[in-house]
Amino acid sequence: QVQLVEAGGGLVQAGGSLRLSCAASGRTFSNYAMGWFRQAPGKEREFVAEIIWSGGSTSYADSVKGRFTISRDNAKNTVYLQMISLKPEDTAVYYCAAARFRLRVGPSQSSYNYWGQGTQVTVSS
Repeated sequence: QVQLVEAGGGLVQAGGSLRLSCAASGRTFSNYAMGWFRQAPGKEREFVAEIIWSGGSTSYADSVKGRFTISRDNAKNTVYLQMISLKPEDTAVYYCAAARFRLRVGPSQSSYNYWGQGTQVTVSS
């Protein structure tokens, strides 16, 4: 089992920045690819970004490319999502997820085995 706890959400004005973190415990963190997803009110949960076990490869949804950066620190068992130039449409609950696979697993939620409880990000206009 892997336990994931997100932090760093909050209220920010459009154009602002936030950094989310997700702390993992329970198993060897470097054995897992990690992802970030988000769910806006009334919408389905969607893929945001993923990162392989080493941090050497990442991928992003088109809607966040160039504004969000996913990274990880295996020594701290933590994955991050740096968000800049935030827009009101980025408002959502953000979830981190772990996949029992070291390399890229893609944007499908079914590829991820463990999920955090989510952290709210609200971007005001």
